Amino acid sequence: MERIGVICWLLFLLAIQSKAQEISAEHYTSIHRALVRGDSTQKNISLVFTGDQFADGGSYLHQLLKKEKISASFFFTGNFYRNPKFNRLIKKLVRNGHYLGAHSNKHLLYCDWTQRDSLLVTQEEFSVDLLENYWEMAKYGIERKDAPYFLPPYEWYNNTIATWTQELGFTLVNMTHGTLSHADYTTPNHNNYRSSKIILESIIDYEERNCRGLNGFLLLVHIGTDPARTDKFYHYLPSLIAHLKNKGYQFTTVTQLLPQH
Repeated sequence: MERIGVICWLLFLLAIQSKAQEISAEHYTSIHRALVRGDSTQKNISLVFTGDQFADGGSYLHQLLKKEKISASFFFTGNFYRNPKFNRLIKKLVRNGHYLGAHSNKHLLYCDWTQRDSLLVTQEEFSVDLLENYWEMAKYGIERKDAPYFLPPYEWYNNTIATWTQELGFTLVNMTHGTLSHADYTTPNHNNYRSSKIILESIIDYEERNCRGLNGFLLLVHIGTDPARTDKFYHYLPSLIAHLKNKGYQFTTVTQLLPQH
């Protein structure tokens, strides 16, 4: 019955395809039609956490954000929402007012790594994957009106994925590039491995070298990583948050950071 419900919902949505206009604002940044940075003239920043199969940092981050009085944004896959081990954590995040959104139901790779224009899914497969993610979110009381922004799996997409997202009534977003924060998933056996110290230095260095610092940044970190990575970057967040607060940054959710549509 659940599957039938999703498909009916999909057909209904496709019948009333959103006519929302592309967001254009002078100080916002888009890449391949996805919003990747908020207003670069304002000292606002959003911590963005993604999750699929791991959540080892969940309880730690929940307590840290509560202590720092910070609201953050979490984008989880359907796999994550379905995992009974994460049920309690998700309910806490919802109860504490954080933004919870979609990150693909099954964590699919939508387009080719080397030929970005080459799609690996049809529009129907994409639509079902995204809407089934929202189906899982609805079980926690998260409705589509509460989560208008969708962050693609692997942070990899193209113009077509952005268009299909918009046709379903959502807005595609992605992390702001320029730092190594997203490399916190790498393990020592990876060629692209980066230690947490190097990741932290990359963020501070970017902030100091650029005239607009981290204004409007969507700073992406993973809520959990492979056990093979013992050097967890989320343990460096207290010092990073203190550093940025001293420099006048305000921490917000994506709904406060990005324009509404």
